[in-house]
Amino acid sequence: MITSPQNERIKHLVQLQQKSSLRRQEGLFVVEGRRELLHCINADYEVKTIFVDNQKDDALLDIDSKNAEIIEVSPKVYEKIAYRESTEGVVAIVKARKKTLQDFAQKEHPLYVVIEAVEKPGNLGAILRSADAAGVDGVIVCDPLTDLYNPNLIRASIGAIFTVTTVVCTSEECIAWLKENKIQILTAQLQDSNLYYDIDMKKATAIVMGTEATGLTQQWRKAADKHIRIPMCGKLDSLNVSVSSAILMFEAIRQRR
Repeated sequence: MITSPQNERIKHLVQLQQKSSLRRQEGLFVVEGRRELLHCINADYEVKTIFVDNQKDDALLDIDSKNAEIIEVSPKVYEKIAYRESTEGVVAIVKARKKTLQDFAQKEHPLYVVIEAVEKPGNLGAILRSADAAGVDGVIVCDPLTDLYNPNLIRASIGAIFTVTTVVCTSEECIAWLKENKIQILTAQLQDSNLYYDIDMKKATAIVMGTEATGLTQQWRKAADKHIRIPMCGKLDSLNVSVSSAILMFEAIRQRR
């Protein structure tokens, strides 16, 4: 039972939440919330420690803690470690896992979403949530400016970071792998592009998205088999990247039904 917010283990947990460098160095990250932790455990991540608000009697309901260390904390301490409100009184430290392009299951007509240089964890989290809903075969994050275990990303994805196979690599590695596996590359861009619903997405496909500010780099534009765009009927010329990704994912699913 920990009752002091100044406890060294509590300080360490808070640092893991706040510092991506420490997460990388120790190979650990923090998961907050019952739903997110359940997805994490179901994906066979190794949970090291679970901190439980001792005022929440059902905090561990349906959670198989396996070999995890369980530590009760006072409400005052839980308030310090809770990244958001209403998370059912459970926060866990989990061992990170690094997946590679070779971890993707071999399928006849896979569908991947590729995101280049994503900066905002909330956007990537929302993309992962849509990817789970659409049942895509994987998300590839190229040259990211945020790490996959950022608490905001886990929260925005509602645990989809654990349900969708997600790989981090360079753009060069990704392009080479897609070409090698004969997966068509569709880049979302305004210039020299076709309307997305006029393009065949039933074959093996990777939908590639860039940042809202600068779009895709030239290497992706050159590597593309086709360029696609979403028609814009208003005054603005772009959508949020997570919204655009969802539109394109579900068009691919529509064509495949």
